[in-house]
Amino acid sequence: MSVVALNHINIAAPAPLLAQVRDFYVDVVGLEDGSRPEMGLKGYWLYAGDAAIVHLMARDTPAAQAGAGYLDHVAFTCTGLEATEHRLTTLGIDYRKNDFPERGFAQLIVRDPTGLGVELNFSLASA
Repeated sequence: MSVVALNHINIAAPAPLLAQVRDFYVDVVGLEDGSRPEMGLKGYWLYAGDAAIVHLMARDTPAAQAGAGYLDHVAFTCTGLEATEHRLTTLGIDYRKNDFPERGFAQLIVRDPTGLGVELNFSLASA
């Protein structure tokens, strides 16, 4: 077996928080809320193009109690650095910017409503 790509990440959160998490990934990260098969519990699939890369599901117990407490962050390759910084500022989202000109990219680091770190990576060639 060889890994060829990241298929998706799954974030489990209490049902009342789930809509906020969805809105964060749609409004801040730029994913699109899309179709999801019936799975017997509330949730959302969020898409980048044709790929459902973020799965959200309702779970009453915190992730740390379910054994996922060491997940630090997820990272996305993005475009539109200046527009993203403007959107984060407009939405009142705190972020940290890391510049790596010698490596040709910059990062914006934010936290989603569950506290998970979200790393947005931008090529400086296309920024």
